[in-house]
Amino acid sequence: MNINKKYSSGWDVGGAHLKAVLLDTQGRVLKAVQVPCALWQGLDKLDQAVDQVLADIGKADMRHAVTMTGELADIFSGRKEGVLSISTMMRQKLGAETLFYAAEHGMVGCENVAALNERIASANWHASASLVARRILQGVFVDIGSTTADIIPFSSGRLRNHGFSDAERMRADELVYTGVVRTPLMAIAQTIAFRGHRYRIAAEHFAATADVYRITGELMETEDMAPTADGAAKTCEASMRRLARMIGHDFEDAEAHDWRELADAFRAAQLAILEQALNGVMSREALLPSVPLIGAGAGSFLVQALAKKLEREYVPAESLIQTGSEAHRRRAALCFPAYAVAARLP
Repeated sequence: MNINKKYSSGWDVGGAHLKAVLLDTQGRVLKAVQVPCALWQGLDKLDQAVDQVLADIGKADMRHAVTMTGELADIFSGRKEGVLSISTMMRQKLGAETLFYAAEHGMVGCENVAALNERIASANWHASASLVARRILQGVFVDIGSTTADIIPFSSGRLRNHGFSDAERMRADELVYTGVVRTPLMAIAQTIAFRGHRYRIAAEHFAATADVYRITGELMETEDMAPTADGAAKTCEASMRRLARMIGHDFEDAEAHDWRELADAFRAAQLAILEQALNGVMSREALLPSVPLIGAGAGSFLVQALAKKLEREYVPAESLIQTGSEAHRRRAALCFPAYAVAARLP
């Protein structure tokens, strides 16, 4: 790609993935990229991931905006250390003019990161929801990723969140630690139905939600980046084999349709977790039945399922991305925080 003008790139530095979206001078999506980034294993993983993304989108003269959640990685003693370490790394990789998203403070330079570290830490949800609130009158923005789900109500262009930090948002059900790739199945439910019996679920990391959604066929291959629990293949049969272990069985103990039904049961259990949190947020805010759900992330298919169950309109996030090919807009919706901070650049 020949880029000879100042384009805008947005970056979302997570603890497991690095996402980037490239926009042209008219705000059109040119590329959206996600690569694995096991930040908990060391900052060198972020260094390598940035290089991988830059090799894809190019290193031409462009503006960069960064948001993050990776400061929670346990290589850091606390969130402030994480914010400072990640911002320093991104500045080294992208240049001294790199900007960082600081919620109501907007985009700030590196010189302000230390003072505003609490507003920069895990603010990617704020970037996404703020953009959505400018484009839709009212609704609930639900971004379900590989690991977590964000549930953010808004109306009249303003966010109506009760929390900002992770702790505050978890207390308010606005941040739910459940996702469609990395969540261990033992975190979904304590018991599960299988072939007419109820089983207590093994408290072992035998399988993850990616196994469920490989079996149901809902997880996109491009979003399936985490390693499997046993290091084996990401095929449907291998996923069924891992699922069987969660209830003390072997794959050969039942038929494929039985394991599909078990996957559906785990899916229903995860939907129930999300529905309970969503209902709590909506009832607290007294939102009207006509208020839509706006879905983003690798698990947007679950947002669509929730909207159908609750008889609410479903709005896919890619419909709010105004320009670019359909494929690029769909990819940008999967990397929505990165798109949101890129779109904020002047």
